[in-house]
Amino acid sequence: MAPLRFAANLDWLFLERPALPERLEAAARAGFRAAEVPGPYGWCPALLRGAADRAGLGVVLINTPPGDEDKGEKGLGAVPGRQAAFREGLALAVKYAKALGCPRIHLMAGRVPAGTERAAMALEMEATFIENLRYAADILAQEDMTGLLEPMNSRITDPRYFLTTPHQAAAILEKVGRPNLRLQLDIFHCQIMDGNLTRNLEMYFPLIGHIQVGQVPGRHEPDSPGEVNFPYLFQLLESLGYEGYVGCEYTPQVCQLQQPGQCIASSTHTCSLRPAGTGEQGRLQPEDCPAPHRAGAGSCSGASQGAGLGPGLCCSLERLQNCLLAALGKGSYLAEPAPVRRGAFHLGPWALLGVAGDGKEWGTSTFPPCSWHQAGSGLQRGG
Repeated sequence: MAPLRFAANLDWLFLERPALPERLEAAARAGFRAAEVPGPYGWCPALLRGAADRAGLGVVLINTPPGDEDKGEKGLGAVPGRQAAFREGLALAVKYAKALGCPRIHLMAGRVPAGTERAAMALEMEATFIENLRYAADILAQEDMTGLLEPMNSRITDPRYFLTTPHQAAAILEKVGRPNLRLQLDIFHCQIMDGNLTRNLEMYFPLIGHIQVGQVPGRHEPDSPGEVNFPYLFQLLESLGYEGYVGCEYTPQVCQLQQPGQCIASSTHTCSLRPAGTGEQGRLQPEDCPAPHRAGAGSCSGASQGAGLGPGLCCSLERLQNCLLAALGKGSYLAEPAPVRRGAFHLGPWALLGVAGDGKEWGTSTFPPCSWHQAGSGLQRGG
């Protein structure tokens, strides 16, 4: 079984870097080899492609434009009367996808129009969506691209979003009947709306073209406390033969420094994990940080960035791997730290959980078990 491949969602990760090209670089330094760039439209596509190529990063997913966000639009695919705007947005998305070498476009369904009721609009919105999807499928087929439909939960994230469950998306895909349209399944949304994750993954696996993850209910890292057993789900995906990407779309938990140049993880580290053999539950101790990163040992921020870390984390990636294993009751994963290459783990953290358990170096993306990025505003962004 091939190991899972992870992609950083740059609407959610590395937000301390305001410029999108800088986020691409930061993702690569953190070990990713792929990224989701949901909203590239404020940037020159050639500039983004250059930044991605220099970082050795592939862009694997973009979204269609959301429409008029000032008027509350979040996609246009199913919105009656906005067909022309949807086609214009699709053309722009295809232009960006071609420039970025991106093979997948999330065709955003959009929201139930303000002042209307979901039940009253359901049939008209579905008919509009089917019309637009057939048009999109023909355009995308000419470019050998895949269109994706993502259900979003209406209980927490977006009460007015039209497409809310994998069941609804699967029914629409069947009516459209185009092989280059697929299901984008976000585990976060699926758990909130339906649960029954094993059965849903098995049932809809033939339709799945992309997967995203975030813990429930906080939408943090997969190894953070929550309802979903991600090691089990990742093993399930491997057993099913999943070959696509897993998008990391979540608000990272924050590891903060009181001031630059000081590693004070023993009092500020917010990860709920425990380093192997040290400290109290949920706290890292100063000795768990490599000497160049400890208080009084120079610029922690500069050293962190040189290793591919953001300014909020100056603790060694190797110790954080042991931290992950200790929290799972599995002890230390190696007697000596594994080599770090360009800020990436020699072994991906989920390889330690049996997801890529062949013991070989990953050539694909990973993400660290404890993140360092500034948390955003929560659950209303992106998908």
